[in-house]
Amino acid sequence: MEYLFTYGTLQEKQVQQDVFGHLVEGHPDALLGFKKMENAVYGQYPLVMRTADAKDKVKGTVYKVTITDLEKADVYESNAYKREKFPLESGLEAWVYIENSQ
Repeated sequence: MEYLFTYGTLQEKQVQQDVFGHLVEGHPDALLGFKKMENAVYGQYPLVMRTADAKDKVKGTVYKVTITDLEKADVYESNAYKREKFPLESGLEAWVYIENSQ
């Protein structure tokens, strides 16, 4: 199993059903050293940006997912985002969708 930290639409049950074909199990956590920007992608979706301040954090949900789930999430998130691993406040290391600056 892998961990996926979400801070936007992937927390919604209907989106999970549409993307994964099932609900995923998760719990609250936080991403440290980041700030959340609302409506940053296509004028309607959030994005997290790294900061120089370790006190900054983004609250969200971390989910246990399969590799197949991650591949489906990659398609859903499109090339507007890229997926990288970061440590969370809980100590877990999770995949996070961040800005794809290519």
